[in-house]
Amino acid sequence: MKTGGQLIVDCLEANGVERIYSVPGESYLAVLDALHDSKIRNIVCRQEGGAAMMADCEGRLTGKPGVCFVTRGPGATNASAGIHISRQDSNPVVMFVGQVARGNLEREAFQEVDYRAFFGSMAKWVVEIDDASRIPELVTRAFAVATSGRPGPVIVALPEDMLTEQVEAPVPLPFVPVDSAPGEAEMAATIALLEKAERPFVILGGTRWTADAVKAMCGALERWNLPAGCSFRRQALCDQLHVSYAGDIGIGINPKLGDYIKKSDLILLVGCRFGEMPSADYTLMKSPYPDQKLVHIYPDPHELGRVYRPTVAINATPAAFAHALARTAPRATPVWANRTAEMHEDYLAWSTPPADGPGPVKMGPIMAWLEEHLPEDAIIANGAGNFATWIHRFHRFRRFNSQAAPTSGSMGYGVPGGVAAKLAFPEREVIVWAGDGDFLMNGQEFATAIQYGAPVIVVILNNGIYGTIRMHQEREYPGRVSGTTLQNPDFAALARAYGGHGETVATTDEFAPAFERARASGKPSIIEVKLDPEAITPTRTLTQIREGK
Repeated sequence: MKTGGQLIVDCLEANGVERIYSVPGESYLAVLDALHDSKIRNIVCRQEGGAAMMADCEGRLTGKPGVCFVTRGPGATNASAGIHISRQDSNPVVMFVGQVARGNLEREAFQEVDYRAFFGSMAKWVVEIDDASRIPELVTRAFAVATSGRPGPVIVALPEDMLTEQVEAPVPLPFVPVDSAPGEAEMAATIALLEKAERPFVILGGTRWTADAVKAMCGALERWNLPAGCSFRRQALCDQLHVSYAGDIGIGINPKLGDYIKKSDLILLVGCRFGEMPSADYTLMKSPYPDQKLVHIYPDPHELGRVYRPTVAINATPAAFAHALARTAPRATPVWANRTAEMHEDYLAWSTPPADGPGPVKMGPIMAWLEEHLPEDAIIANGAGNFATWIHRFHRFRRFNSQAAPTSGSMGYGVPGGVAAKLAFPEREVIVWAGDGDFLMNGQEFATAIQYGAPVIVVILNNGIYGTIRMHQEREYPGRVSGTTLQNPDFAALARAYGGHGETVATTDEFAPAFERARASGKPSIIEVKLDPEAITPTRTLTQIREGK
């Protein structure tokens, strides 16, 4: 006989879970008690949104479900920010949520929430376990659902009295991953389209990739001389110094690349849904009927034909397709080969940072220094805001799983994401790239980094404003500033107050030594960069935007 709480932990162990991220609550005390005797590491977080984002980042970087535990009511609703990210970003997450006792359901008991109604549009599946003997069945199913087809979040609600119930139950077994691969006819149709094309383009994105699959895809691109780009915040799916790489396809795309995609005659969309942001509001490829011939490769059949009508639809994981394409070769040198080389040169020019800019801190030289001094396998985590442009445009990602950033555009992701990345890959350097407004949305998880000895380096670009919104505001309502000004703490002092290392950078020359001191400290660190608000984008100042220049 075992309690429901013990069975939950048995299921986690059976499914290979090494870490969970949690904020404790009385609704699942029985699970916390069972974890006391488990080898699973419980990373105690400071807010449920941070815990869910950490679970998302672990799922994002490992391909295995990230797991978090939150308590009922406010705990669950706080966590919804992270669940929304894992849904839109297609990352596997299993979130366990405490629930009121079964006898009190439907009474609006203390902190009661109808989780099926609340998470129904965000999660792949929401289940409430009302019989402890079914825990092995339903938890194993949760892991399978989170990873199959298009990965995503699964919510498992745990009534507190169910967790203390003692029952006989089967020994938990691990879930079985479900793969899908392209058929011979589908590959033959794809090759036939490639052989007839004059301006093809490959877009890489989504999840369910592996390091071997990325290597295979890069080999296929080189063999076919195919130009390729990565979808929004999926830049680690191709070495950006690869001869075929033409740039990222997202916010602020290189105009030359955008024009080429619009005029291409064949697009291979591998692993991604190509949503509103990467498609430039569905203009690079029109919905529902693209101007280009389209081969869409995706692991979930429900997404094929949902937004775009493909010429060839292939229900397969991007990893399986990459290996299949790597086994093919063109019969002659493709007509587009020279254009591929030209597009790569255009990318190199586009991704070279500017030498100058407004204010005493010049971000271009700082980015150039980072490119020279960061290891190739460094992981960069960030949230959302104009500050992220410096990384997305000027950092050349070289290795698989080196980018942890939400395609959903959620602010506050960088710190929890960076902490999870460092815990999952302690041997790799992890940089959190944040804005001042972005950092303070989940900056309390810096305390989690301190508690668990995760020496991330947080770079905060502090311009005293919600930069993206101010930029839009100045364009649409010039000079009428409203709701976008921020008063911030001394971020370096805040780092020291937590027990970390703090630095303040007020000029360009101060950045490199500050970064090296942060590295040498061996502590979680914050480097506050005092950035002039005029430096709102790499190419236009706030004044130029206000004046319509």
